[in-house]
Amino acid sequence: MTIEEWAERIQAGDPRNIARAITAIESGDPASIPLLKLVFRSGRRAAVVGITGAPGAGKSTLVERLAASYRATGLRTSILAVDPTSSFTGGAILGDRVRMQRLATDTGVYIRSMATRGHWGGLASATYDAVTVLEAAGSDVVLIETVGVGQGEIEVARLAGAAVLLLVPGMGDEVQTFKAGVMEIADIFVINKSDRGGANRLEHDITSMLSVSPRQDGWQPPVVKTVSTTGEGIDALRHALDGFQSFCARTPLGKSREREKWRERLLDMARRDLFARVAGPLLGDGWVDEVVAEVMARRTDPYSAVEEMVKKGLESRG
Repeated sequence: MTIEEWAERIQAGDPRNIARAITAIESGDPASIPLLKLVFRSGRRAAVVGITGAPGAGKSTLVERLAASYRATGLRTSILAVDPTSSFTGGAILGDRVRMQRLATDTGVYIRSMATRGHWGGLASATYDAVTVLEAAGSDVVLIETVGVGQGEIEVARLAGAAVLLLVPGMGDEVQTFKAGVMEIADIFVINKSDRGGANRLEHDITSMLSVSPRQDGWQPPVVKTVSTTGEGIDALRHALDGFQSFCARTPLGKSREREKWRERLLDMARRDLFARVAGPLLGDGWVDEVVAEVMARRTDPYSAVEEMVKKGLESRG
């Protein structure tokens, strides 16, 4: 199958070829680059929603319910569930397709688990490109469920058109647990498991924090209470997301966020490409391990080592 035929099947919404494309992206298959070039310009713009929160906040159940709510309105919906990768085995849990069985028979929903592969910030480095594929396949909404590792979740805001932060009453001082940088990425706050005691107090804490530090872009993040196990509040969350999308469309916020997203994305791609070009030739011959040993023995310093690495990398390219 040619790249053109592959792209056509993706654009037709064929799940097998969508899966093949995302697998190629994750594995670094060189064929993924011409494919992405081909499908990028033809893809529609999907509403990308990043959903983050601490482990145990109920993200997977909420994502499943939210996807069902979008489907009830006729929108094609995709879910990217980013799971942590073991630093020992390189494996990942990738269990979200098992947990989201109620959506498994809906052909208008595509679910994909992805591994962080050691990438800090909660998002797999391939997630950006996976969204491109899903947009080309006709997704109207892409829901990204992140690992929930804390302050690194700021990366969610760089990709997502809307960032949702889940908090749960009774899990300690949630507002203090999530540092200021994480609280600031939230376009919508969700108090999940709000049938527990302490939900009203948590809502008061969030609104008090927002009143003290209002956003400069004019958006006032709403606080939505949900019970994802029963579906309570899910439609209210979808309406809140629609409201934020409308706000972005009629104010400069939407364009400015998209501009910043692509600026960060292009710089990140350039950094990775330059690293591969400069350091790649040095990684296979053991030279880096020798330099590591020199630094450990303090016979050289890491700054000089990096200067030498860059010099040798450039020399190897002529």
